[in-house]
Amino acid sequence: MNNIVEDQNQCPAESLLKQLSGKWKPQIFRIAVTGPVRFNSLLRQLEGSSKQAIATALKEMEEQSLIEKTVIQLKPLHIEYTLSEKGKSLIPVFKQLEHLA
Repeated sequence: MNNIVEDQNQCPAESLLKQLSGKWKPQIFRIAVTGPVRFNSLLRQLEGSSKQAIATALKEMEEQSLIEKTVIQLKPLHIEYTLSEKGKSLIPVFKQLEHLA
Protein backbone atom coordinates (compact mmCIF):
# COMPACT_ATOMS: atom_id res chain seq x y z
CA MET A 1 0.00 0.00 0.00
CA ASN A 2 2.86 2.37 0.77
CA ASN A 3 4.29 1.84 -2.76
CA ILE A 4 1.05 3.11 -4.30
CA VAL A 5 1.31 6.36 -2.34
CA GLU A 6 4.99 6.71 -3.29
CA ASP A 7 4.24 6.11 -6.99
CA GLN A 8 1.55 8.81 -6.99
CA ASN A 9 3.96 11.32 -5.42
CA GLN A 10 6.84 10.44 -7.73
CA CYS A 11 7.77 13.06 -10.30
CA PRO A 12 7.68 12.01 -13.98
CA ALA A 13 11.43 12.53 -14.40
CA GLU A 14 12.22 10.22 -11.48
CA SER A 15 9.87 7.58 -12.85
CA LEU A 16 11.43 7.83 -16.32
CA LEU A 17 14.94 7.60 -14.91
CA LYS A 18 14.06 4.40 -13.06
CA GLN A 19 12.49 2.86 -16.16
CA LEU A 20 15.41 3.83 -18.39
CA SER A 21 18.10 2.72 -15.97
CA GLY A 22 20.77 0.70 -17.66
CA LYS A 23 23.40 1.33 -20.27
CA TRP A 24 21.34 1.02 -23.46
CA LYS A 25 17.73 1.90 -22.59
CA PRO A 26 18.11 5.72 -22.78
CA GLN A 27 19.82 5.42 -26.17
CA ILE A 28 17.19 3.00 -27.48
CA PHE A 29 14.46 5.35 -26.25
CA ARG A 30 16.13 8.33 -27.97
CA ILE A 31 16.38 6.44 -31.26
CA ALA A 32 12.77 5.17 -31.00
CA VAL A 33 11.51 8.75 -30.58
CA THR A 34 12.25 9.32 -34.28
CA GLY A 35 10.27 6.27 -35.44
CA PRO A 36 10.19 2.47 -35.61
CA VAL A 37 13.50 0.71 -35.01
CA ARG A 38 14.77 -2.74 -35.84
CA PHE A 39 17.11 -4.91 -33.80
CA ASN A 40 20.02 -4.97 -36.28
CA SER A 41 19.74 -1.22 -36.81
CA LEU A 42 20.08 -0.69 -33.05
CA LEU A 43 23.05 -3.04 -32.95
CA ARG A 44 24.78 -0.97 -35.66
CA GLN A 45 23.92 2.41 -34.11
CA LEU A 46 24.87 1.56 -30.54
CA GLU A 47 28.62 1.12 -30.69
CA GLY A 48 29.97 -1.26 -28.09
CA SER A 49 26.63 -2.97 -27.58
CA SER A 50 26.05 -6.70 -27.86
CA LYS A 51 23.11 -8.72 -29.14
CA GLN A 52 22.40 -9.94 -25.60
CA ALA A 53 22.51 -6.44 -24.07
CA ILE A 54 20.16 -4.99 -26.71
CA ALA A 55 17.79 -7.97 -26.48
CA THR A 56 17.62 -7.64 -22.69
CA ALA A 57 17.03 -3.89 -22.82
CA LEU A 58 14.27 -4.26 -25.44
CA LYS A 59 12.60 -7.03 -23.43
CA GLU A 60 12.65 -4.95 -20.24
CA MET A 61 11.33 -1.86 -22.05
CA GLU A 62 8.55 -3.97 -23.55
CA GLU A 63 7.67 -5.36 -20.10
CA GLN A 64 7.53 -1.77 -18.79
CA SER A 65 5.15 -0.88 -21.66
CA LEU A 66 7.57 1.75 -23.01
CA ILE A 67 7.85 0.10 -26.41
CA GLU A 68 5.72 -2.23 -28.49
CA LYS A 69 7.03 -5.10 -30.60
CA THR A 70 5.42 -5.62 -34.00
CA VAL A 71 6.12 -8.60 -36.25
CA ILE A 72 6.01 -7.47 -39.88
CA GLN A 73 4.77 -10.42 -41.95
CA LEU A 74 6.53 -9.35 -45.15
CA LYS A 75 9.33 -11.39 -46.68
CA PRO A 76 11.80 -11.32 -45.11
CA LEU A 77 9.92 -11.42 -41.83
CA HIS A 78 11.17 -8.78 -39.41
CA ILE A 79 10.33 -7.14 -36.10
CA GLU A 80 9.96 -3.44 -35.43
CA TYR A 81 9.91 -1.70 -32.07
CA THR A 82 7.93 1.52 -31.62
CA LEU A 83 7.20 3.68 -28.62
CA SER A 84 3.94 2.76 -26.94
CA GLU A 85 1.42 5.41 -25.89
CA LYS A 86 3.06 5.37 -22.46
CA GLY A 87 6.48 5.79 -24.07
CA LYS A 88 5.25 8.67 -26.24
CA SER A 89 3.79 10.39 -23.18
CA LEU A 90 7.29 10.42 -21.64
CA ILE A 91 8.98 12.15 -24.61
CA PRO A 92 8.58 15.68 -23.14
CA VAL A 93 10.13 14.54 -19.84
CA PHE A 94 12.98 12.83 -21.73
CA LYS A 95 13.65 15.96 -23.82
CA GLN A 96 13.73 18.10 -20.66
CA LEU A 97 16.29 15.74 -19.11
CA GLU A 98 18.39 15.90 -22.30
CA HIS A 99 18.45 19.71 -22.08
CA LEU A 100 19.65 19.57 -18.48
CA ALA A 101 22.56 17.31 -19.33
